[in-house]
Amino acid sequence: MTELHRYLFAALPCEAKPFINHFKLKKELSVTAFTIYRSADITLTVTGLGKSAMAAGAAYTLALFPAVRLPVLLNIGIAGHCSHELGAAFVIEKITDQETGRNYYPQLITSPPCPTHRLITVGQAQPEYPSDSLYEMEASAFYETAIRFSSSELIQCIKIISDNKNNPSSQIKPAQVSRWISDALPIIEEYSKQLSQLASLNQPSIADTNSYAEMILKWHFTNSEKLQLNSLLNKRGILTNHKSQNVEEMTQSSAKEVLNYLREELDKQAFGGF
Repeated sequence: MTELHRYLFAALPCEAKPFINHFKLKKELSVTAFTIYRSADITLTVTGLGKSAMAAGAAYTLALFPAVRLPVLLNIGIAGHCSHELGAAFVIEKITDQETGRNYYPQLITSPPCPTHRLITVGQAQPEYPSDSLYEMEASAFYETAIRFSSSELIQCIKIISDNKNNPSSQIKPAQVSRWISDALPIIEEYSKQLSQLASLNQPSIADTNSYAEMILKWHFTNSEKLQLNSLLNKRGILTNHKSQNVEEMTQSSAKEVLNYLREELDKQAFGGF
C-alpha cells in the first residue's frame, strides 16, 4: 500500500461501478462483511443504504485496512434537490442530520472543481424537497465515523443529483446513476488529487497502524489528539523495536487518559524500559 491512500465509500453498486472500471479495482475475495475493491492506492467499499450501513462499512474498512498516514476519505453518491439539473455534481460544505439535528462542517481548504452545497441526511427516501438543501441517506454517518480516522479537511462528500421535482426518486435507474457518476469522474478525480496533495504536505507517518486504528475506534480523539497519539506511537515504536501496543488490555476511559498513559510508558523507558 502506498503512503497516500484514498478510501472511497458508496452506498450502492451502481455508484461504485464507474470507479471499479476507471481505476481497475480488484474485488477483495477474502472479505465478506462488505463488498470491497482495492488497488495499490485506492480502497472502495460498497456499504449499502442508510446511516447504519455506512457507519459500519466505513469503520470496518478503516480498521481492516489501516492507513499509514491520515487518509483521504470520500463519500460519493447520489442526492436529490428540488430543482438542480440531473447529473450536476456538488461538494458538500455542511451536513445536517435530520434525525439528531447535528451539523457537520467538512473543511474546504482547497478550491473544489465544482460548486458547493448544503446537505440534509434523512432516514428514508425524501419524496419532497422542503428546503434548498440536497437530500440523501448516508453523509452524516459517514462523516461522524470518518472523523475518528482522519482530519476534517481530508474528509469530503461529493454528491450527484439524481432526482428533483420533475424527476422523482422512484424513477431512478441504476444504469442512469452509473452514467451520471461516470460523467462526473473528471471532477471527482481532480478533487481527490487536490486532497491527496494536501495530505502529503502535513501528515506524518504512523508507525503502529494497527494500534492506531484500534485506539481511534475505542476512544474519541480530537484532530489535535490524533496527532499526539501518532507521535507517541512512533516514539514507542522506536523504543520497543516496533512492538505493537496491546489495546485490548487498556482500561482508560478517555482519549486524554490514553495519551497520558502512553506518555508515562515512555517516561518509564528512562528507568529500565518496558
